[in-house]
Amino acid sequence: MITRMKINLVEYFDDTVRRNGQKTAVIDGDQSISFSELADRSKTLASKIILEKGITNKPVAVYLPKCIASVYADLAIIYSGNIYMNLDIKTPNERIKNIIELIQPEIIISNTGLFSAIASLLPASVSRINVDDISTMQSLSDDSITKHRSGLIDTDPLCIINTSGSTGTPKGVVLNHKSFFDFTEWAIDTLKIGDDEIVGSLSPLVFDIYSFELCMLMAKSSTLVMLPDSLAAFPAKVLGIMNEQNVTFIFWVPTIMVNIANMGLFDKMTLPDLQTVWFAGEVFPTKQFNYWRKHFPATKFVNLYGPIEITLDCTYYIANRELKDDEPIPIGFPCRNTDILILTDQNKPAKPNEEGELCVRGTSLAMGYYNNPEKTAAAFVQNPLNKSYPELIYRTGDVVFRNEKKEIIFKGRMDTLVKHLGYRIELGEIEHVIINTLKLVTNGCVVYNYGRKEISLFYEATDDLSIAEMKKAIGEIFPKYMIPTAFHKVDELPRNVNGKIDRLKLSKLVNHE
Repeated sequence: MITRMKINLVEYFDDTVRRNGQKTAVIDGDQSISFSELADRSKTLASKIILEKGITNKPVAVYLPKCIASVYADLAIIYSGNIYMNLDIKTPNERIKNIIELIQPEIIISNTGLFSAIASLLPASVSRINVDDISTMQSLSDDSITKHRSGLIDTDPLCIINTSGSTGTPKGVVLNHKSFFDFTEWAIDTLKIGDDEIVGSLSPLVFDIYSFELCMLMAKSSTLVMLPDSLAAFPAKVLGIMNEQNVTFIFWVPTIMVNIANMGLFDKMTLPDLQTVWFAGEVFPTKQFNYWRKHFPATKFVNLYGPIEITLDCTYYIANRELKDDEPIPIGFPCRNTDILILTDQNKPAKPNEEGELCVRGTSLAMGYYNNPEKTAAAFVQNPLNKSYPELIYRTGDVVFRNEKKEIIFKGRMDTLVKHLGYRIELGEIEHVIINTLKLVTNGCVVYNYGRKEISLFYEATDDLSIAEMKKAIGEIFPKYMIPTAFHKVDELPRNVNGKIDRLKLSKLVNHE
């Protein structure tokens, strides 16, 4: 029997609904919805999108909190053959306005209260669909909805994820169905995603992690347990919900995981159902990672790496060997159907243990930046190792090397390489030693003040070490020119829209003092 190739991700969802229609799809506080109910609402909203403008392959924005309605809004957009773009309701209006001006969505989906908050930002050309009115919307037949998207192919866009460039101007990264199929099928096969996963969904709607959780819901009938991102500052409450809902799987940015370790929360409580822990987006300090491994010896831990311009990640490392507290967690090996090039300054392949820039080729590459051909052309470039035919790679700007085990090791950003007092210094190396080797702080970020020619450390710490004590400890490992000269203790390091430490903000802070 010939298996028909899937073209649109909702074909995953249709199969899941047929098999598991009565199973719970989403749990949000005291509310829940089954797969059948979720499909019905998604198709009703998809019908409204189709009848409103009759469009395909156009961006449709969602301006909702993370909730059941935001899930069926995204599914509806996919059903209608369009491109979903989630907006963060906590984002300042000026940024929302900039995104809307850049992407020019055809429709925005929201609710009564939020529409009143952003009415002044919306051009007249943008149609508005109110999820509060779903009970009165006309529903088209399944055949009509399927026919509407009949001209689409798997390389058409699935979603747009907005990120900030170096100037803070939004860039809309376009990711397609084919690349999500590729990653999802690889993850199911290689990392063994089961049919009964209960996902502790903490990432905001604007994260690519959430988009993958949506794929898990569609492809493997995973139940999404909404963990409000407002609770990220209260890890004990997050763990309480996970325990109550028997969460088996999480995919998180390490920040909250570091906080949980620093607070020693697993000394007082446990998560007996947690079987799989993925993390990505930033470096997970190994000391805090080892705390998690100690308390979950039977759980599978996977470190994934990939910039937003990759669907979803391009390397992975199953952390199943002992790692010393001062040893970085490898980012591992390429995902299937993805190739990693490590290029030197001369655009030559790096040798083992030689540092170079990590570059990616394969179907995981984003399609580019929406309505931004200049930035697309600058980031997605011809493979310098291939002179024979057009082949794009994405240059990440990340410095890595392959160790003797052929594992890829992340060193830092090219833009954190600075020339200080005549020496070439990797600021990430200073961070690693201060956080992981010396354990002087619980979290930190090193930036460079170009005006004053000084290395600045911003950090969170529970111990009250003096600056003199910290300098002395750092000086036992590093030469004098690598010791930070400015120390800034903060209650909490600033985070950007993707949940990572906002290095740009800290860098601007020291360079505009």
